[in-house]
Amino acid sequence: MNISVIGTGYVGLVVGACLAETGNNVWCADIDHKKIDGLKKNILPIYEPGLETLVERNQSEQRLTFTTDLKEAIAPSEVVFIAVGTPPGEDGSADLRYVLDVATVIGRYMTRPTVVVTKSTVPVGSARKVVAAVAKEAKFDFSVCSNPEFLKEGAAVEDFMRPDRVVLGVDSDRARRVMMDLYAPFVRTGKPIILMDVASAEMTKYAANGMLATRISFMNELANLCEALGANVDLVRKGIGSDSRIGQSFLFAGPGYGGSCFPKDVKALVQTAIECGLPLNVLKAVEAANVRQKQVLAEKVKSALGGDLSGRRIAVWGLAFKAGTDDMREAPSLALIEALLAGRASVCAHDPAAVDHARALLGNRIDYAETNYEALKDADALVVVTDWNEYRNPDFDRVKRTLKQPVIVDGRNLYDVERMRELGVRYYSIGRPSA
Repeated sequence: MNISVIGTGYVGLVVGACLAETGNNVWCADIDHKKIDGLKKNILPIYEPGLETLVERNQSEQRLTFTTDLKEAIAPSEVVFIAVGTPPGEDGSADLRYVLDVATVIGRYMTRPTVVVTKSTVPVGSARKVVAAVAKEAKFDFSVCSNPEFLKEGAAVEDFMRPDRVVLGVDSDRARRVMMDLYAPFVRTGKPIILMDVASAEMTKYAANGMLATRISFMNELANLCEALGANVDLVRKGIGSDSRIGQSFLFAGPGYGGSCFPKDVKALVQTAIECGLPLNVLKAVEAANVRQKQVLAEKVKSALGGDLSGRRIAVWGLAFKAGTDDMREAPSLALIEALLAGRASVCAHDPAAVDHARALLGNRIDYAETNYEALKDADALVVVTDWNEYRNPDFDRVKRTLKQPVIVDGRNLYDVERMRELGVRYYSIGRPSA
């Protein structure tokens, strides 16, 4: 099949590379010349395990083409994916200007009956606007399909190649047939392709992210309560996670959720509900709890150091909002660092992938270490923010020797409390007893 993907951000690049991997001819288009020039040289604008290999292989085999010429991408394509950003407006609602601009261009450059697929996360009702935008320019029949993405950063290639499910909101038999054929190679193990109306597909993405964000905020609030009452949230998690109605996923306490999806999608869903006169009070509370949670680590550091951060140096392990990505959007590390700097502390941070993005956001306001141990030099405390594998089992003797004093604030509950006590570390985690 000939396919084009408009937008080479996180979603578009993964979609394009994975569809090329199954034998399709894919054009990935973007108006950012610098990004496209880099991609042509196999230089990726994001860090995502496994993606660079796919891009390099499919470019070399001439199944994957990067271009800034939207006409070149759209004209030969039977399916066109819209994968541009939908940034939040001031009220939290999703801004559709880029989606609708692309839809107009698709209508202009179509040369055959085409299936137009919204891969961007868009509010319910957006497909009608896309139809209207395409129709302004289109000279051929077209269908609009909603195909929400459920890609986890750090595991996006695996998620696309072996999805739990594929959701398709279709408005015609032709769109159904084309999209079923396109996704058939990815569901050979029996995972479902779920067909539904377009509005329900658009809602499904927001509902999924709203539910996952709710679990995170619920566990974080429960962790804070456990800490106040002397309970251990890790044991509580095991106790409730063994219930088949609840399950084990998304029950880990931490410093709050971040990234490109949960914060933006929760805000957008809340705003959509307000516009319908049906305020989502649960999700409003989820959002408020997450804002509060992002202050917890700074409060723990301040308490561990006697209530005064002035003149202190703090080592931070982890800048990305989660392991496996370089994404700094809404990262808990940013809230922590701002609070530390406001308290007149200095910060030295390490991250295996996100330092360049951190420099763009924070500049020289903090120091950056080449290794996680280098970040500890002259530091009064270590804060673990992101659960990268290399932080999970460090040389604690070296950590103790390098820090001025053995103080660790663990925002991911990576370490065993009793072991920290035996090592003589003053240890603070989320929702568990201190050592």
